[in-house]
Amino acid sequence: MNSQVFRIQRSLKKLDSSNIFQGIVIAVIILSALLIGAKTHDLPPQVFALLSILDVGVTVFFVIEIVIRYLAFPEKKKFFKSGWNIFDTVIVIGSLIPTGGSGVLLARLLRVFRVLRLVSMVPELRILINALLKAIPRMGYIGLLMFVIFYIYAAIGSILFNQINEVLWGDLSISMLTLFRVATFEDWTDVMYETMAVHPMSWIYYLSFIFLTAFIFLNMMVGTVLEVMGQEHENFRAQAHGETPEGGEPASRAQIDKLEQELAEIKALLKQKV
Repeated sequence: MNSQVFRIQRSLKKLDSSNIFQGIVIAVIILSALLIGAKTHDLPPQVFALLSILDVGVTVFFVIEIVIRYLAFPEKKKFFKSGWNIFDTVIVIGSLIPTGGSGVLLARLLRVFRVLRLVSMVPELRILINALLKAIPRMGYIGLLMFVIFYIYAAIGSILFNQINEVLWGDLSISMLTLFRVATFEDWTDVMYETMAVHPMSWIYYLSFIFLTAFIFLNMMVGTVLEVMGQEHENFRAQAHGETPEGGEPASRAQIDKLEQELAEIKALLKQKV
């Protein structure tokens, strides 16, 4: 009995990891996205009914796919320790909510999120999302420092330019919104020239703010994301070669050769003693 279960599990594992099956899953996810987009148009009733049938078929396929993945998993208790497995399961369960009745809006919204399953199916996209999530704590400190800079410059701008344009510099919160407009380069020169008509040297205020926010802090955030993304790529390559990244950096070829040489020397010494 156990051997039969093992054979079934091995067959399901082989099916789940096959490139053909993975390609079919990705194709169905793309089909699901197209169905969601098509339903936003004004279509004849016959076409809409056909799309509804296809939507049911996609939902059934997703349920079968997640069941296959669960049954193929070696240790069932550890299946939900993976965040991606939890994510896929929640999306599939949410798709089972009927589109009729009072929950029609919720059901349609949950079906929109089925497109996100494409992220969990493509390893490169998972690397990007994992890198972004791991970079958020580091980016938080950079964001906090940016908020301090925004706060200081907004206070200065409200004091200096309040009488020039109260709509843009009336108080601290409005000034921060104006500075956000300057930082995103949205017609910021109009704001600068307006204040320069009264304070000719006010260009220093804007250029120094742009230099700090748009150039320094933005590049710091990009550098943080790139650093974490490089680490995620290293972890992915280590896992692809059957190595464990948690223990440190993957061993290089030179380190492996050195270890093999030392083992050979130890074997030679043992033979001499024998």
